[in-house]
Order: sequence, then structure tokens, then C-alpha cells
Amino acid sequence: MPDAPYIHESSYIDDNVVIGAGTKVWHFCHIQEGASLGENCSLGQNVNIGPNVKIGNGVRIQNNVSVYEGVEIEDNVFLGPSCVFTNVLMPRADRPVHGRYERTLVREGASLGANCTIVCGHTIGRHALVGAGAVVTKDVPDYAIVAGVPARIIGKVKE
Repeated sequence: MPDAPYIHESSYIDDNVVIGAGTKVWHFCHIQEGASLGENCSLGQNVNIGPNVKIGNGVRIQNNVSVYEGVEIEDNVFLGPSCVFTNVLMPRADRPVHGRYERTLVREGASLGANCTIVCGHTIGRHALVGAGAVVTKDVPDYAIVAGVPARIIGKVKE
């Protein structure tokens, strides 16, 4: 029988959330309504999972990451500390978007470095590596290594 999820007492889980067996949710996290987390994931301190976000199995999310509505994370993805996702291309405080979010997909096995920024509406390919501090402004191909501002391909990686 698989292990039940572990939820630290300081974390808050909204209604209608699915958390897979063996997943660990550490200090000060918030998982919002309609979110789904797979099995054997780990959410570090101060992680926010937005409404209706889908996260696969074996995902590791380090401290201080917010995964906003419109972002989907496939299996075995690593999200480094303080990496940033956006979900609106042209945000304005006086014109809320109310659910009209750009889709961002992080494919299986990708790793995103600390403090990188993923501008919404793009796909990070399978097993791709995004360097620390990079700003992704376009799709990243499978197995690519990208770095810089804006992120550019600097190499290839194997699984």
C-alpha cells in the first residue's frame, strides 16, 4: 500500500484538491482549489500551487515557487528555488483577466534552475535544462540547454 501524502501543519489545502500517494508538502505551502498533484512529489517551503494546476508524478518543487493557473507540469520535473512562472502576457491592475490565462507546459524530465523566469505561453521541452537566472521568452526544444537573458540554446543534454 503506498504512503499517504504528508502535509505539514502550517500548509493550507483548499477544497477539491488531489494529492497523490507519497507526496510531501512542507512548511507554509498553499494548494488552491482544483489543483492536482501526482504521486511522490515534494513541495518545499512557501510553495503556492494555483487553482486548477496539474502537476505530474515525481515532481520536485523547491522553496518559494508559485505555479499559477495555466501552467502544467509533467512527470519528473525539477523546479529550482524561486523560479518564476507568469500566466498573463500583458497584465494591468485596472483590467483583471479573470481566468484568461496563457498556457505554459513543462514537459517530462525538464529542470528549471534557481531564479529563472518562464514567460507564459511557452513549452519547455522534455529533459531540457533552463539555467539559473535565465528568462525564457520562447519555446525550449526537447533536450536543449538554455541560459541567459533572453534564454538562448547553449547546448544539448541527454536523459
